[in-house]
Amino acid sequence: MLSLQFIHENPDLVRAALEKRQFSEPLDDILALDERRRSLLPEVEALRAKRNQVSKKLGKMDEKPPQLIEEMREIGNRIKALDEQLRATEEQLNDLLLRIPNIPHPSVPLGKDESDNVVVRSWGDMRKFDFKPLPHWDLGEKLGIIDFARGAKLSGTRFYILRGLGAHLQRALISFMLDLHITEHGYTEIYPPFMVKRECMIGSGNLPKFADNLYHDEEDDFWFVPTAEVPLTNLHRDEILPPGTLPLYYVACTACFRREKMSAGKDTRGIKRGHQFDKVELYKFVEPETSDEELEKMVNNAEEVCHRLGIPYRVLELCSGDLGFASTKSYDIEMWAPGCGEWLEVSSCSNCGDFQARRANTRFRPEPGAGPRFAHTLNGSGLALPRVVIAVLENCQQSDGSIIVPEALRPYTGFGVIR
Repeated sequence: MLSLQFIHENPDLVRAALEKRQFSEPLDDILALDERRRSLLPEVEALRAKRNQVSKKLGKMDEKPPQLIEEMREIGNRIKALDEQLRATEEQLNDLLLRIPNIPHPSVPLGKDESDNVVVRSWGDMRKFDFKPLPHWDLGEKLGIIDFARGAKLSGTRFYILRGLGAHLQRALISFMLDLHITEHGYTEIYPPFMVKRECMIGSGNLPKFADNLYHDEEDDFWFVPTAEVPLTNLHRDEILPPGTLPLYYVACTACFRREKMSAGKDTRGIKRGHQFDKVELYKFVEPETSDEELEKMVNNAEEVCHRLGIPYRVLELCSGDLGFASTKSYDIEMWAPGCGEWLEVSSCSNCGDFQARRANTRFRPEPGAGPRFAHTLNGSGLALPRVVIAVLENCQQSDGSIIVPEALRPYTGFGVIR
């Protein structure tokens, strides 16, 4: 979240930043509530000081004058009423603050939506087929490795089953990506819970704004994670990390659960967009001075997966209007899918600055004896399934309908062809 002091001192800057993001959040309401809170605080404190004075005076008296007792009662009632007003004001103020998105980094290109994102680089040549490449939904069913009908029978629309070598291929991709990030990129693997407490969703920025897109167990107030970013953000919640701890690099693979209400009617065919999917997530806690550099390194880590698989891809810098809620700067990585004839987002890498750390109260001491500072957090897919499965199937298909497994995956699959 944004610092209330920062908003109070820089209202025009924040207003301009929200306009760049196409957000119309109630900044004026926040400023008005903050002004009310500031006016209530000294009044409450003055009354408490007066109550203490009268209480001390009464304590020295053998006989308690009725007028002083009545004065104490009136002061107490007034304090109680003001405390209730202050509590209600602070609750409203905090709720609105949690709904304000992060401020775009100065280097972020200005734009209204994804059509204004900037391609910063691309890699690999799009394969030229001597036959018409099939989309993954046809390939998967012909090879018997994707079963849409039984997925729908079990759970409804936007669910599917990976069968046999299809399930093995996804498992191999996950193991390959985890090993790469752990052994070569220096990340520590985490296996987190797939359900978290409400405060974890608040800390990551998913609540309260995106409650409608989350799966929730009301009885125990558990929230199913939409991404491993949520538990990883909260690993060090309410902690002060000692000097020398940062940077911390974490990687986790989880199932991800999303209602997909925001994408109703989009990408309903195939396995591109479902209510449940797997994703390898990269996460960093770093010192503020290094977070810009750490973002570039994270993007390179995610790109390396595409390189090793030999899949053509491109990197886009997101414009101000397409940034995620918690992000100050983001890059998307998209793989080419020739059967679908489109670019598929397989990673979004973001620098969130201290936005999430403030919400989760994650701080560090830069040196012994120094005051604590909020860490900067970064997150990115490294990469997301099942879109990588789509890219592999469609790029590696042969004229007879078989799939040549990328060489980097063969130590994990034990086979080189799906037929």
